[in-house]
Amino acid sequence: MRVPTVTDLEKHFSSQVAVDKISFQLKQGSIFGLLGPNGAGKTTLIRMITGIFYPDEGSILFEGRPFQPESDILKIGYMPEERGLYKKMKIGEQAVYLAQLKGLSKQEATRKAKEWFIKFEMQTWWNKKVEDLSKGMGQKLQFVTTVLHEPKLIILDEPFSGLDPVNANLIKDEIYSLAHKGATIIFSTHRMEQVEEICDHIILVNKGQKILDGTVNGIKQKFKKNHFQLWIDEETPVPADVVPEAFEIITRDAGGWLVKINEGYKPNDVLEFFIRGDYSVLSFTEQLPSLNDIFIHLVEGTSQTRQFQDL
Repeated sequence: MRVPTVTDLEKHFSSQVAVDKISFQLKQGSIFGLLGPNGAGKTTLIRMITGIFYPDEGSILFEGRPFQPESDILKIGYMPEERGLYKKMKIGEQAVYLAQLKGLSKQEATRKAKEWFIKFEMQTWWNKKVEDLSKGMGQKLQFVTTVLHEPKLIILDEPFSGLDPVNANLIKDEIYSLAHKGATIIFSTHRMEQVEEICDHIILVNKGQKILDGTVNGIKQKFKKNHFQLWIDEETPVPADVVPEAFEIITRDAGGWLVKINEGYKPNDVLEFFIRGDYSVLSFTEQLPSLNDIFIHLVEGTSQTRQFQDL
């Protein structure tokens, strides 16, 4: 099942094109990274998926049929980057109230809220007001109100903002758990290391257009440069004037070598060079580019990247 499927989505504001014919599909239970620089069109895209904006062109399918905002919104949980909570309202009352807006009875909403509060060690907060919370505490509350009604599609915009490492791990574990139970998650952030760790699929948008779409591993494989890192026992140093045919040396220091394998050669050819030279190779690993490097490369050269779509 795909939740949702977006096809040729467009949105215009006056003469500006905010979203320009963007298409993608999300699989049930996947964690999907939505990436892009500021002003790329991410927020407009999210607002169309959640029914806040109507697209000018294109279609959104939800559970295999046209998206119906009036009913389907009850199956969506959206956690915006800006805190969307009532500052003067008591925390427990607010969690129950928001869950009721999503279709739960007051009794069911109260039961689920208390379960989440216990899980997140928030039970002593029940009668506090939002304005009394730190940013991190408010972020935990906002996450709970986003997932309390067990939505099928969860959209998280910078969910780790303001969280210490312990609470960030707590939220991360719950994201994995929700995906494992079948929820589809759209994860939007500027933190590339979080995307690499959490997401299994990403889409990169810039200037309203999709410039990259694929699995995290597939994208990194596509942009790799045949770089390998070797660590050699320092007791068997390699002469500085060695010029092998199979690879070129990019950097070398303290036993560590970063090399690029030349065209027509394989990793085994590099290893054979060192083994024949009676050098002690401690490790030999491929160096794949980080998503951060790929992101910067593509955003700085969007006009040259259309060939890399749909990896």
